[in-house]
Amino acid sequence: MGDVRKLKIGIIGGSGFDDPSLFENQVEKEVTTPFGKPSDVLIEGQIKGVPCVLLARHGRKHQYQPSDVNYRANIWSLKEAGCTHVLATTATGSLAEEYRPGDLVVLDDFIDRTWGRKCTFYDRTEGGPRGVCHLPMRPAFCERGRQALLKAARARGFSCHDKGTAVVIQGPRFSSRAESLMHRQWGGHLVNMTTVPEVVLAKEAGLSYAAVALVTDYDCWRENETSVSVSEVLAMFGKNVKKAADVIVDAVQILAADTGAGYLDEHKNLVASSIMLKE
Repeated sequence: MGDVRKLKIGIIGGSGFDDPSLFENQVEKEVTTPFGKPSDVLIEGQIKGVPCVLLARHGRKHQYQPSDVNYRANIWSLKEAGCTHVLATTATGSLAEEYRPGDLVVLDDFIDRTWGRKCTFYDRTEGGPRGVCHLPMRPAFCERGRQALLKAARARGFSCHDKGTAVVIQGPRFSSRAESLMHRQWGGHLVNMTTVPEVVLAKEAGLSYAAVALVTDYDCWRENETSVSVSEVLAMFGKNVKKAADVIVDAVQILAADTGAGYLDEHKNLVASSIMLKE
């Protein structure tokens, strides 16, 4: 008999999940955390019977730019709501010819080019955890969550890459051409503005975190490529956002059907072994 503990899946995204028929028994909950308020209300419900919690990363009115998102409050609120997993969607620019606009990518690594963002819960915030957490980030994402997203995408016949390193920039501006060329030399496949610190905090919270990226454009590294524009990104995202939403919904079912949940204990044990306590 497998491990039948109850899982609850947090979904961080926004666009594509505003279909009221997607969630059964929706309840909106306004919450706060020791780290402040999350970007919006938590929407609790079920997707095909699996308990889920939906949170719009930028707020439902897209009122928070990437560096203003309270990532700590977002992840903490999902953990406090009882989530065991987080599945996230993210719009990304491509740094490689083969990662085409409209493709999906299940991220497996990142390069952090953000600054000033709060990247740990362990900073003596009142009501937060104690100590200092030196968390290993290899692997950066939960492999079980990644495989669920990949399986879901392939079952639907979507063009989906099984690996991708996201270079996470501060934003809200897009990259200069020189930066874009540098990111390619570093081995980045994609560029976005939100994966860090979200992935770091989710791992620090002991959650299974995986993300599916939707490629919206080719950034600006290519010869004769026009500069990336908001309208271009939104048009491509709008055209393909249902793909990412479908993959998340199917991955929820795949994770719920997986009876071996020992990997969740491994996530928690890794965090516990990474904390240095000093009186």
